[in-house]
Amino acid sequence: MSDFKFKDFVERHPNIKFFFTGGKGGVGKTVSAAAIAQYFASQGRKALLASLNPIHSLSTLYGQDMWGKGIQKIEGIDNLWGVEVDIKEKISTYRDQLSERITSFLKWADIPVDPSAFIDIAVTNPAFEESAQFDTMTDIMLEHGDSYDVIVFDCAAVANAIRLLGLSKIYDLWLSRMIESRKEALSLRVQLSFRRDRVMEEVKRDPMLADLLRQHEKNRKAKEILSDAERTAFVFVTIPLALPIAVVQRFISMVRAFDIPVGGVFVNRVIPQEAAESDSTDYMKNSYLQQSRYLDMIQEKLGDLVSAYVPLYPTEVAGVDGIAKFCDDMLNFNPE
Repeated sequence: MSDFKFKDFVERHPNIKFFFTGGKGGVGKTVSAAAIAQYFASQGRKALLASLNPIHSLSTLYGQDMWGKGIQKIEGIDNLWGVEVDIKEKISTYRDQLSERITSFLKWADIPVDPSAFIDIAVTNPAFEESAQFDTMTDIMLEHGDSYDVIVFDCAAVANAIRLLGLSKIYDLWLSRMIESRKEALSLRVQLSFRRDRVMEEVKRDPMLADLLRQHEKNRKAKEILSDAERTAFVFVTIPLALPIAVVQRFISMVRAFDIPVGGVFVNRVIPQEAAESDSTDYMKNSYLQQSRYLDMIQEKLGDLVSAYVPLYPTEVAGVDGIAKFCDDMLNFNPE
């Protein structure tokens, strides 16, 4: 088995601050994110667990209503706070901002076109919700980065998580183009009015351009953080089955293409040998034998990145104590 352990990774990265968990749906991303946050909290470091998942996963996990209520202290453990983002509220705000930008752009460029069609196209784009999620994630990173020692993000299913993080490059290109177009429009207006000396003055006074420049700078800071291997790590979670393994393998390549540092792979729901041997039926024994083949596959495909094995539990993991047990196994469990 791999010698690359989560605790060793943390010790080699003393300035690590931002974690993201990703993986196929149903493999244990939320519990893994909570275990990472609780680990740091137990070490006396102030930790924030942030869920971008539209399902109320943290509320269910901790038995504490956190949905849409902002940052809440998680009961039962010191140094740990949680936030479940109501993305619908953010999307509404984001839609209004985008509508204002498009309307303002067409007005100042003297383009006599009804902006509603452009707005409808923009807000019904499949990436629109993910753009709002990216903005939310960036806000949390930049607004609360100085208030917490560690921030752990529980992302949605792996494809959304990768697009969410990779969107920083695409969004940055879009903003750059919008800014240049805005400057060109302002310059043209001034030229047509024979007031070339007022180009920079108009640029500085333009509220839409100022808004775009602020967003551009925010994205620049986020991009800098996301690509910093000393401060950021993306942890993948899988279970010993063919499809989740293939998904993790495929999306690790995507993450690296976006210059996002990979912080390891957690293998969850591993059947312990003693559990299989003590089972009076053939079910666990057969499952254990099947699992062995997939664990070999994980070693072959992902072995250098595997940083934790976590056993299959007889009951659902929930509550501070259940997550503490998961965290302990994340640090110490050996499937051999």
